[in-house]
Amino acid sequence: MRTRPERLYEIDGLRLLAALCVVLYHYLFSGWAGGKTTVTFVAESAWAKYGYLGVDLFFLISGFVVLMSAWGRTPRQFVVSRVVRLYPAYWVGIAITALVTVALGQGLFQVSWTQVLANLTMFQAVPNIENVDVVYWTLWAEMRFYLLILVFTWIGMTRGRIMAGLWAWLGLTFLVQFGVLPGVADLIVQSEFAHYFIAGMALFMLYRFGLEWQIALLVPICLGNAVYRAIGYAEAVGERYSVTYSPAVITAVVVLIFLVMTFVALRVTRVLARPGLVTAGALTYPLYLIHAHVGFILFARLEGSVDKYVLLVAVTAVMLVAAYLMHRFVERPLAPRLKRWLSKREPAHAAGPARTPDRVT
Repeated sequence: MRTRPERLYEIDGLRLLAALCVVLYHYLFSGWAGGKTTVTFVAESAWAKYGYLGVDLFFLISGFVVLMSAWGRTPRQFVVSRVVRLYPAYWVGIAITALVTVALGQGLFQVSWTQVLANLTMFQAVPNIENVDVVYWTLWAEMRFYLLILVFTWIGMTRGRIMAGLWAWLGLTFLVQFGVLPGVADLIVQSEFAHYFIAGMALFMLYRFGLEWQIALLVPICLGNAVYRAIGYAEAVGERYSVTYSPAVITAVVVLIFLVMTFVALRVTRVLARPGLVTAGALTYPLYLIHAHVGFILFARLEGSVDKYVLLVAVTAVMLVAAYLMHRFVERPLAPRLKRWLSKREPAHAAGPARTPDRVT
């Protein structure tokens, strides 16, 4: 069992890779295929259309990293850590997206005060209020995953409880898929993506405690279901944009995602770890938050004025710079203050034993 946390720098790099895959999916494919811009990248879309699978990698990483972050924390400490991690950049992202939409959008997207205020909570899906930016749908999936992790922090995290919980969640996933449980149960189960969260958590258990038969069985089952659901999801995306997805490519990408994260858990990838990748990880969340609608608007406003490839590079560079500025001048200064404010009333007895600071969050 590992007792000393270490920085998994390669996960930082994987996060940025996943974010860039989603960015290129939007800029090289879904933006023009969905009618948001007339700047077309037909040749590039043959591979860029698979970029949405970066979200699948995000979810697998999240299962690993969030369980790592929550291990040894009280419920309150876990909630504070998630609020501090998610909300500062998210609030600024909403403000930037809303302002750009109003000032430059020219009707491409609509945003209202009610919509903005609801989005600030990150629970806008509950009253079925539209997201300010299309990418926010993944945050709702993450929030529901955090609720399950919160339950684990409440009952106490042990090896046995975590593994039992993972098997129970996987069983509920199949019951929803087979129609045994009503559709409303999927609000918590999240059968579309549960296999990624479950497998990510199992791989963290592999990293922390080593290989055991439950992990050796659980992860391949999750992989099989991930491939099955990913092929079905690709068919739905293909119908939306009138394109065809290759089941073989989808299968290969999903298998690669699982394989890479398994190598991370086994520490095979430590040779690729570089401290400089911390910056890559820091850019990921703000980049993901602001690139979509703002990027589409910039493409729509500037199309025809410059070469499309110059425009692609320029818009991507602007998003990366904006992401860095959000991290440097919002997340870094605001997160510690928000954490102190949220933690200052925590009873001394609730703090628990001294804990090594998180290496990956």
